[in-house]
Amino acid sequence: MRASGILLPVFSIPSKYGIGAFSKEAYEFVDFLEKSGQKYWQILPLGPTGYGDSPYQSFSTYAGNPYFIDLEELIEKGWLTEKECDACDLGDNESYVDYEKMYYGRFPLLKKACERSGIEKDENFIRFQKENESWLLDYALFMALKDARDGKSYILWEEEIKGRDAKALKKAAEELKEEVLFYEFLQYMFWEQWMRLKAYANEKGILIIGDIPIYVAFDSADTWANPELFQLDEEGTPVAVAGCPPDAFCATGQLWGNPLYRWDYHKETDYAWWIQRIAHSFKLYDVVRIDHFRGFDEYYAIPYGDPTAEFGHWEKGPGYELFRVMKEKLGKKQVIAEDLGFLTPSVLKLVKKTGYPGMKVLQFAFDSREENDYLPHNYGTNSVVYTGTHDNDTTVGWLSDLNRKDKAFAKKYLNIKTNKDIHWTFIRAALSSVAETAIIPMQDYLGLGKEARINTPSTLGYNWEWRMKKGQATEELAEKIFDTCKLYSRVSK
Repeated sequence: MRASGILLPVFSIPSKYGIGAFSKEAYEFVDFLEKSGQKYWQILPLGPTGYGDSPYQSFSTYAGNPYFIDLEELIEKGWLTEKECDACDLGDNESYVDYEKMYYGRFPLLKKACERSGIEKDENFIRFQKENESWLLDYALFMALKDARDGKSYILWEEEIKGRDAKALKKAAEELKEEVLFYEFLQYMFWEQWMRLKAYANEKGILIIGDIPIYVAFDSADTWANPELFQLDEEGTPVAVAGCPPDAFCATGQLWGNPLYRWDYHKETDYAWWIQRIAHSFKLYDVVRIDHFRGFDEYYAIPYGDPTAEFGHWEKGPGYELFRVMKEKLGKKQVIAEDLGFLTPSVLKLVKKTGYPGMKVLQFAFDSREENDYLPHNYGTNSVVYTGTHDNDTTVGWLSDLNRKDKAFAKKYLNIKTNKDIHWTFIRAALSSVAETAIIPMQDYLGLGKEARINTPSTLGYNWEWRMKKGQATEELAEKIFDTCKLYSRVSK
């Protein structure tokens, strides 16, 4: 069935305290989605952000981002006061997140709330601890240990803690029990608030599309607690790391730095860790977009320590077998395969065999450096079309940089006669395509330029910061989106 949705990360929602959260404004955005006739709300990974503030480099594949906890609910519970929250400097720019102020301001507030909550006696909290024991204690202890060591990467910790000596870990858990409880409290509050918001969206017929990054961060609870899953040497150092080879967009390639998987070990365990990870994702989301799908067919291995991605090589991934086991153990699930970039015949074969819809990005259609598979007349129905993704500029920003030749072709292809509201022409091209699902970033519906870009790949600084201003998601815009989506049979009402 034809449908549409909007891409807006949680951190981009307007809110009172410096970053988008599971606050009343998030519920208002769900109402906006309903009025707009949307079926999907696509968000980015919900994990706690680490290096570079990226949700794709998280301290845990299971944990949630404590920045998203709604402080106003903690005020209502009597665990914080409005005066305490208002006095805290969490940044004063309503258009951008200040992560440094978020880190230094929000955690002390949340610690006060934890201390006043008496959470350790709460039956629901105790049940949450038990239900999540496979990852929760490892994560909470990892973060407590990290805090006690000034944030140093676990690879620099003392040998018995780094190597997870049972006696040393037991002693550390006892010494840091208050800090461990704090991190468990954060996860409980995140879970309670998110599941309530998700239920609200689902009740209104809106499904959540969330991301599962193919890799985990090296400095994460996942790597520390499960070193056997990754290509690490006897010292725990990666043998090789993940990335992408040089291409027309980046002459030295992309060096992500994530540890690579020991796929032979995963196969021996019948992909148990992966199945658990994916099952957890389907508790958080209704539809899971698997990032960098190509890596399951072949993955790019870069020697550890290399300054660029130029001298990596391709290795064989698990292929269809992982998804066969996943379907066997979890049943049929809604998945989107992020299959962007250079696709070999074997990748295309894998995507086709899984039956998962792939992605089409309209901005790539008019780039002469890319194959024209992204032009709408080449789409199949089993695909998800985007004007752009979180890694692209906004449509308005992208058009301002487009070279004369590509811009002339785009205008000819889309029969553009005027630059007025040109972003709507691209939105209509996506919505009118045969792709079963169309997802439009909120910035494109708002007609915003470069200032609203979410992320520029392979760069540090000024990423993952953009926030929508309060009042931008108007009734008039909701009506226009509804009418446009209805015109192209993407509204079920």
